[in-house]
Amino acid sequence: MTVLDQRLDRTIVIRAGRETVFRYFTDNTRWAAWWGPGSSIDATPGGRVRIRYPDGTEAVGEVVDVASPDRIVFTYGYVSGTLIPPGGSRVTIRLETHADGTRVHLTHAFADASVRDQHVQGWRYQLSVFSNVVADQLHANAAATVDAWFEAWANEDERARATALAAIAASGLQLRDRFSAIDGLDDVNAHIGGAQRFMPGFRMRRSGAIRHCQGVVLADWTATGSDGATRGTGTNVFMLDSDAKIASVVGLWN
Repeated sequence: MTVLDQRLDRTIVIRAGRETVFRYFTDNTRWAAWWGPGSSIDATPGGRVRIRYPDGTEAVGEVVDVASPDRIVFTYGYVSGTLIPPGGSRVTIRLETHADGTRVHLTHAFADASVRDQHVQGWRYQLSVFSNVVADQLHANAAATVDAWFEAWANEDERARATALAAIAASGLQLRDRFSAIDGLDDVNAHIGGAQRFMPGFRMRRSGAIRHCQGVVLADWTATGSDGATRGTGTNVFMLDSDAKIASVVGLWN
């Protein structure tokens, strides 16, 4: 029996809940989204694992253990038999709840240290791709969330504005800009009301497409006065949490 005593360990944090992250180990479409077209998995003990890399390299394996949403274990080897024969190594992925979402622990066990070392960069890259795929799908509606944020600043009904903000932002929302150092939804709501009193008719709108990466969103904006004339432009930096809500906003004026 081959002894797999050489370990490759990597850990990342993904800003999404464990149940959301785990779906990418049990659903063929999601599995292929971070490995490549043609990849598939039968997430049951004894189920087949197939990975097709963009360069045509194929890896196969068998699921050894699965416990949603805690862990999945599968063997890993190359169809060609080069470096690792089918069944010649074992991958264990464990998920733990983290303050920012989910901590992903990966251990890849090998029989040979030199082969292990050749896979370090591969896993560094693949887990980075994985994190982006999860975040892109979780925050697919980020542009609508940003637009709703700007709309809330034009809503003059305090109660309706509070409801609108609660739908898109976390209760501990932080707001920072040249005129704001505010924590908490209630304070942000009151702050918006104050801004409306001192700057009646002032309105912000998103300019152009958002830019998003792993829960961080950049959105350019234009501010106009009651006469419709431009009063300023800038960029907001939104941090989205594991529930796809706004956790913080930093506003930068041009």
